[in-house]
Amino acid sequence: MPTPAEHTRPAGRILAAGTLPVAATLLTGTVALYIALVAFGNITDFDSNQQFVRHVLAMDTTFKDDDLMWRAVTSTALQDAAYVGIIAWETLAALVLGTATVRWAGALRAAAGPRRADALRRARQTGTIGLLMLLLLFGVGFIGIGGEWFAMWQSEDWNGLDAATRIVTLTGIVLVVTHLPSAVTPADGAKEAAADEG
Repeated sequence: MPTPAEHTRPAGRILAAGTLPVAATLLTGTVALYIALVAFGNITDFDSNQQFVRHVLAMDTTFKDDDLMWRAVTSTALQDAAYVGIIAWETLAALVLGTATVRWAGALRAAAGPRRADALRRARQTGTIGLLMLLLLFGVGFIGIGGEWFAMWQSEDWNGLDAATRIVTLTGIVLVVTHLPSAVTPADGAKEAAADEG
């Protein structure tokens, strides 16, 4: 692992940029920015995706099989409540992931040792919460409930399964990367601290 002096050299900075914590920071920041823009778009252009949610829940562009149509939600009040709930969840996830990104960045600047290991752990925990929020929204909400329960897969006009699958895939990859063993684990931090004292 590069020493603090090596990090000040150009080659050391380049090597440090290739670490898993840096990758986790950038990937978490990417997902945070993406979902923040999605939430912002849904707030500022409320009607576009409101129509999407209404049509999916009403199941009015599916095959209209009598065995399935009893699932339809035709109340616009309930449809709009669901849409507002989605936007609130997206906004909260964006805030959590933004906080995680800041924590990852702070951990990268922390001196090696137990303090850095603790900062990395907190960043990972915060990021995990935000990423799981997105997996729940797009995996359970859009793919499971929207795609299967409300038969969104049958609709040619109001089908968000491809977009939801992309988000679930990206989020899952980021979640895996953030949980890979990094160069600094709590044990490594303790070793480094002992070496610094010696």
